[in-house]
Amino acid sequence: MTLEGVTLKPAFALGGWAAFKPMHGGAMLMGDIVLLETEINPVMAKAIANGLEITAIHNHLLRGNPATFYMHVGGHGDPVKLAAALRTALEESKTHACRAGAGRRASGDRFSIPRGSTRSSASRALRTAGVYQFGVPRREPVTENGMQIAPAGPMGVATAINFQPTGGGKAAITGDFVLTGEEVNPVVKALRDNGIEITAIHSHMLTEQPRLIFMHFWANDDAIKLARGLRAALDKTASTKS
Repeated sequence: MTLEGVTLKPAFALGGWAAFKPMHGGAMLMGDIVLLETEINPVMAKAIANGLEITAIHNHLLRGNPATFYMHVGGHGDPVKLAAALRTALEESKTHACRAGAGRRASGDRFSIPRGSTRSSASRALRTAGVYQFGVPRREPVTENGMQIAPAGPMGVATAINFQPTGGGKAAITGDFVLTGEEVNPVVKALRDNGIEITAIHSHMLTEQPRLIFMHFWANDDAIKLARGLRAALDKTASTKS
C-alpha cells in the first residue's frame, strides 16, 4: 500500500490483530481484520455463519492505494471455536494468519495477522520492522459486559501511535486516539493546529463503558514537530503519563 508516495510498512498501518481473554469459563475475542473492498462481504458472511459478531467496518486512512478497510470482530465462548471461526473467515481474503513475532508482547495472548501489527501493550516504545510504535492506555478502566478490557494495548483500547521514518529527519505517522466524547473536538483541534490530518472518527465496539470513540490520523513531516503535535493532543485526554 502506498500513500502520498510513501510505501507503508505492514507494521505501520496494515495490521490485523486478534486478542483472546479468559472470561466466564470461556474467552472474549476482540480484533480487526484488514481487507480490500472486494473481500468485505465474503469475510463477513463466513464470520457471521460461524458465530462471530461484526462491530464496525470503516477506513483508517485516506487516499491509500489500494484502499483498505478494517472489519472489527468480537465474540464470546470456547476459544478454540472462536479461533477456528476467525481462521475460516480469513480464508476468504488474501490475509494469512501466523503467530506474532517481534510485535508480540508477553502481557497478553495476542496474535498478529499480517498484513501487519499495529499496537503495543504499554506506554512505551516498541520497534517492529522499522516502525516505532507507542501504546498509551487511558487512566480509567474500560469494561464490556461487566469485565475489564485489559491489558489495554493487546485488547485494542490504548491510543496507538506509529512512526515510520521517511528520510531527512521526516516520518510518516498514523494510529488512533482512544477518546471519550468530550475529548474528541479538543483533540481534533490540537492535531489540526499541528498539521496532522484526521482521517476517521468512529466506534470500534458496541457495549463498552465508558463509550469510546477512535480517531485515526496521518501526516508525513518533520518527526520532532509531529511528536510535539501528538503530545499536545495526548494532553487533551485522560491518558496515563509516561
